[in-house]
Amino acid sequence: MHYEYKTHGTCSSKIAFDLNDDNTIHNIVFTGGCPGNLAAIPKILEGWNADEIVSRLAGNDCRGRGTSCADQLTKAIVEAQKKMKE
Repeated sequence: MHYEYKTHGTCSSKIAFDLNDDNTIHNIVFTGGCPGNLAAIPKILEGWNADEIVSRLAGNDCRGRGTSCADQLTKAIVEAQKKMKE
């Protein structure tokens, strides 16, 4: 399932990715934000289990904002998992 998420509280404005039936994440694309970091995150996480991504990155903070692009990715994954179960 392809999923797009509008981010909140970050420099990036959107995250898109594919969540497969085996709960793996593919083709992560961040729109906006820090180019180096947001190009690296998709390369590192390609093919990872969605639950593992959430457990490792949830709550990651950027400059005291209470969230980060990585944290927003976890929120997007949880939302996508819920939609997939519907």
